Amino acid sequence: MSENPFIDFVRTYHSDPVSFVRHVLHVEPDPWQAEFLNTLASGTRRVSIRSGHGVGKTAAASWSMIWFLLTRYPVKIVCTSPTSAQLMDGLFAEVKLWLKELPEILNNLLEHKSDRIFLKASPTEAFLAARFSRAENPESLQGVHSQNVYLLVDEASGVPEQVFEAGYGSMTAENAITVLLGNPTRTSGFFYDTHHKMADQWWRRKVSCMDSPRVSEKYIEEMKQRYSPESTEFRIRVLGEFPESDDNTVIPLHLVEGAMERDVPVDEDAPLIVGVDVARFGDNYSVLCKRRGRVVTGFRKWKGLDLMQLTGAIMAEFEAAGGRDRPEEILVDLVGVGGGLVDRLNELGLPVRGVNSSEAPSMGATYLNLRAELWWKMKEWLESRETSLPDEADLVSELVSPRYEFTSTGRMKLEGKDQMRRRGLASPDMADALAMTFAHDAVVGLKGRGASNWGAPLKRNIRGIV
Repeated sequence: MSENPFIDFVRTYHSDPVSFVRHVLHVEPDPWQAEFLNTLASGTRRVSIRSGHGVGKTAAASWSMIWFLLTRYPVKIVCTSPTSAQLMDGLFAEVKLWLKELPEILNNLLEHKSDRIFLKASPTEAFLAARFSRAENPESLQGVHSQNVYLLVDEASGVPEQVFEAGYGSMTAENAITVLLGNPTRTSGFFYDTHHKMADQWWRRKVSCMDSPRVSEKYIEEMKQRYSPESTEFRIRVLGEFPESDDNTVIPLHLVEGAMERDVPVDEDAPLIVGVDVARFGDNYSVLCKRRGRVVTGFRKWKGLDLMQLTGAIMAEFEAAGGRDRPEEILVDLVGVGGGLVDRLNELGLPVRGVNSSEAPSMGATYLNLRAELWWKMKEWLESRETSLPDEADLVSELVSPRYEFTSTGRMKLEGKDQMRRRGLASPDMADALAMTFAHDAVVGLKGRGASNWGAPLKRNIRGIV
């Protein structure tokens, strides 16, 4: 025993993070968490873990960083995530919660700041810092140099490739440990490659909800009922598996989740555009979607309404709003019974237009029909990464589930609602209502009111427009 209790502490736990978690943080790690911690202690430099939701990856990441900070010197730890909400409200908040479990004598050695935790005696040589990952400023993993370096990337599927490219030098440095964690949301990018073409360079694990004691059978059953076991959503969120292919999915999950996590201010000068998808079957919803520029401000859903009742519901929405809160245009899908709704709303004086989503697209031989074209316009809008969606679980599934294929003539064809129903998936009523709002460009074009910058305008292929 030395006269310095901290030196004794370091000697005890330097190579034993599992004991550190048990005896210092007073929690029993799950088997995969213990394996992960022991892997770090063994000297493994590159670790990549894909998982389902709720398996304890954020807790395990937090434990590992706290252990590394307290048992190494000098030491620099940098953690990052795709969005500020994921980083500060998720990962870094979890770290601070576990720091409260430390004995007072250890916690007194540390200073806590909003985005940084450091050793009071050496703030520049021993710290844990949170750095937000953005494609425009990809330096979050750059320039980290010390005798002991730990780089942790949470929700790694969603981190822009520019960040990995910029930080590659730091990540591959001889003295750097790099850990990637996340739900496997897409079949491309650096995180995907660590489990495939770079697999021989990384220690890899898959953690399924099925194998986690933290995940209840009830949750798994609910996910089966909501998404079906064959769905992309179930593969990612429960099984911890990469999608079967991004090649036949119109909208990747990471684009949707990113838009739901963003806080984008509403541009009050942008026109309010409303899209309406009318229910075709008894178990479907009629859905109204409101979009103002880059922000979807809300949805309304009605089930079991006949044509006159739906007309009354939309009229009531219109009359309850005033001024700029009234839509510049209401776009209704004519397929099915939508034509009757358009006629009735026109009679009532509402700014409504009918859109025949089954008609020919504006971009010639690229798409089979207008519906497919509108979905690609919606994808382009999400790809701008300056957009915001409401956090609706059903909307996530609806946006990421439809697949596409090529016809014999090479045109892109979007999976129909009947096809999705045969796969056990719900009708994408909310997603179709949102897609309908992008037909507004067919009327005003890029240079007119309501202009956008996420793609070329559609031609005037809307009913009633010459």
